[in-house]
Amino acid sequence: GEEFLGANVTIPHKERVVSLIDRHTDEAQATGAVNTITKEGKKLVGHNTDVPGFKDALDRLVGRQKMPRHAVVLGAGGGARAVVHGLIREGFQRVVVFNRHLHRGESLVKHFSRSAAHMDLRAMPWHESIIESELAKTKVLINATSIGLVDDVSPVPAEILPPDLLVLDLIYAQTRLLRDAKAAGASVSDGEVMLLNQGASAFTLWTGQA
Repeated sequence: GEEFLGANVTIPHKERVVSLIDRHTDEAQATGAVNTITKEGKKLVGHNTDVPGFKDALDRLVGRQKMPRHAVVLGAGGGARAVVHGLIREGFQRVVVFNRHLHRGESLVKHFSRSAAHMDLRAMPWHESIIESELAKTKVLINATSIGLVDDVSPVPAEILPPDLLVLDLIYAQTRLLRDAKAAGASVSDGEVMLLNQGASAFTLWTGQA
């Protein structure tokens, strides 16, 4: 409609909407996910402001220490795609994606096969023992699933969280995962920074104002 400047797209529609849009920005193209739509005349343009939003969140989580090189990502939807894209761009060397439906994790990995050719990006089956052994080898854990959004549950059991982990939950609340991780001695961050930054970017795209 004429009266709309654009729209935000949220979980679980960020991938589905891609094919309905006339033009995509580089970020939307690279991730295969769209979270912000603007208009150019009659044409719809798809953006992905989760990408810069995630970079800000990651920088804040890591703080002054050296950027880690290994990460575990839970989830394979639109949010996970922005995360994996960001980790590749940041120079991570090993990223393991766990998704409850393995084929979705595998299709995410396939989507990034060219840009991730120089690194170890793989999908693994969602088994507690496999997640545990990967967490023992990694520095960063990112939850990009909706587990913990409505119920007070965590995607991973508290006892498999190592103490020196950096944990980012894209859900903007102190989720069970973050509380468990904190209790284990990990550094934690929720999705507020990412939410705020992607929203601010979207506002600027629609209105031309900072």
